[in-house]
Amino acid sequence: MTRQTQTPTRCAQRSLPDPRGPVSQRIIEAIRAAPVDAPARIDLPDDLDPWGDEVQLALLVCHELHYRGWSDAGRDCEWDPAIIAARIRLEDLFLAAVGTEADSLLGEESADTQLGALARVVPSGVTAHLKRHGTEDEFNDYFAARSIYHLKEADPHAWAIPRLSRTAKAAFVAVEYDEYGAGRGDRVHQELFAELLSAMNLDDGYLAYLDAAPAVVLAPVNLMSCLGLRRSRRGATVGHFAATEMTSPVGSAWLLAGLDRIDAPEPARLFYREHVEADAVHELVMRDEVVASLLADEPSLHDDVLFGIRALQVVEGRLDAAFTAAWDSGESLMGTNRAGQLP
Repeated sequence: MTRQTQTPTRCAQRSLPDPRGPVSQRIIEAIRAAPVDAPARIDLPDDLDPWGDEVQLALLVCHELHYRGWSDAGRDCEWDPAIIAARIRLEDLFLAAVGTEADSLLGEESADTQLGALARVVPSGVTAHLKRHGTEDEFNDYFAARSIYHLKEADPHAWAIPRLSRTAKAAFVAVEYDEYGAGRGDRVHQELFAELLSAMNLDDGYLAYLDAAPAVVLAPVNLMSCLGLRRSRRGATVGHFAATEMTSPVGSAWLLAGLDRIDAPEPARLFYREHVEADAVHELVMRDEVVASLLADEPSLHDDVLFGIRALQVVEGRLDAAFTAAWDSGESLMGTNRAGQLP
């Protein structure tokens, strides 16, 4: 891929994306509206596809109001009642769809044994392909897609912190502290991924690849925000974070091996080397201190923790399949051409 225009910058807000249909258009217009023009209600149809571009883009646009916001928002509408009401309806639709697929997964019945099983899983699919055969263009396609999350890495999970207590809170914060660079701005994982993008001649701007990202790329990020923004789903947020940390060390090691194979720039390798080292500790902390302590304090959250674990598998499985299908057909998931350039 050739380097994209460096706008928006790493620290700047970006402007609202183009809508992908009438629902996302209504929400984008509501955010862009001046106070005098703000709608009192946003009507949504009943036949929306929870996995489609309309729902996933609309959700991300709503969620981003709770992160960096949009540069062209017409007012402070983070807590606008009409937007919140629309967001809740879309979240409920999406979470119900994720739940249906999560219920169909075979696996251990307890959260602890499920996490233990994840730690023993040998990577397959996209991770295995990138390790053994991935080209620079395929790695860049993967990085462009992952930038939607990694440039806000750890932020969606951080919503859980004030909703935890005692040991679970202390251990959770310890893991997040590492995610945020252990006090060093240049070691924040978001910043390390931005350095990766820059080293691979990709745009390191926040949400720079949003317009190119299909729904299947947005869904994993939206899932984290859907769970993190709801106090009632704190168990699922913990389960999702724990499952992420359990699968990260081996997956990151395999991606690092692929990057070594293609002789990628050192900043690209550093991001995954950091995750191999840090997440090997994080997986133990999340399982033995965060999850165990949370469930000791609040055993009623067990099924929600288990949902978070399985929900991660659902959205990541869909994304893995999408990458495989695109690459098997000689295409790019993010819409790049054979020269690696975004349209």
